[in-house]
Amino acid sequence: MATMAITAEMVKKLRDQTGAGMMECKNALTQANGDFEEANTILRKRGLASAAKKAGRATSEGLIAHRVSADHSIGTLVEINCESDFVARTPDFQQLMTDVLDLVDSAGDGATEAWLQDPEGPVRKRVAATIAKLGENMGVSRIARYKGDYVGQYIHTVGGKLGVQVEFSGVPAAIRDRDEFKSLVREITMHIAAANPSPQYVTRDRVPADVIEKERGIYRAQMEHSGKPANVIDKVVEGKLGSYYQQFVLLDQESVIRETKPKVKDVIAEANKALGATVAVTRFARLKVGEAQAL
Repeated sequence: MATMAITAEMVKKLRDQTGAGMMECKNALTQANGDFEEANTILRKRGLASAAKKAGRATSEGLIAHRVSADHSIGTLVEINCESDFVARTPDFQQLMTDVLDLVDSAGDGATEAWLQDPEGPVRKRVAATIAKLGENMGVSRIARYKGDYVGQYIHTVGGKLGVQVEFSGVPAAIRDRDEFKSLVREITMHIAAANPSPQYVTRDRVPADVIEKERGIYRAQMEHSGKPANVIDKVVEGKLGSYYQQFVLLDQESVIRETKPKVKDVIAEANKALGATVAVTRFARLKVGEAQAL
C-alpha cells in the first residue's frame, strides 16, 4: 500500500479533534497512513488525546427545523444547511424549513435518511428551488423522526442551531399535563443539549460490544509499561470503563441542570416516585448544525 503524504491541513484537523501537539498529530497520522480514526486511537493509547473531544467541528451554517404533534406522539428534527447565517435568517430559508417539515409529515414512516438524500426525491428537489432563487448552496443533512408514546423536544433559543428530541415510554394520559412530568421532559432534554461530552447512548447495555473492547484495549495500552500486576491493571481498566460510561451513557451522567449533580437515572426515579409512574427514556437525538451526532 502506498504511503499517504501527510499535509499541514490534515495535521491541523487532527489537532483540532484531539487537542494533541502538532508533531504528535503528524507522527500519529504518518503511522496510521492518513486514517484519522486510527490516528486518534494511537494518540489516545499514548495518553495524548481526550476521548471527549469531538471529531469534525462545525463549520457550516444553517438551522434545525423542528415540529412535534399536538399529542406529542410524533416529533421531527431536520438539519438544514446553507453557506451563510445571513441566508439562514431569510424568509425564503424559513419557508424551506417549513416545507421540508411538511414533506416529512406527508412521507410518514417513509421519511428515512435514504429518502432524504434521494436526488430525485421531493426534499432534494425542494432544496434545489431555493438554491436557484438565493444562489447559495444548501442541503438537508440529517433527520430524526420519532413516533412513540411521548416525544419531547428542546430547541436552543439562541440561534436555533441546536435541537434535542427524546422519546419517553410509560407515559399514560393521566400524567402528561402534570408539572412533575413536564419538568422531567424539560430537564432531560436540556441536559442532553448542555452536557459536555454529549451522551451517546441511553443505557450501558446500548454501548456496542466492539466499542467497549476498543476502550479496554486503549486503557490496557496506557498501562502497558506501568509495572503493575495483571489483576491490578484489570481493576484499573474496569474503573476507566466506568468513567467512560459516566461520560457517554445518558443515565450514568451527572445532571448539568441541578447544582447537586444527581445522576440522570436518579432524576428520572425521583420523578417516577412523585408521579407514581414508570417513565423511561427509550431513545434520543441531539442535532447541532455542522456536527454528525444523531442516535
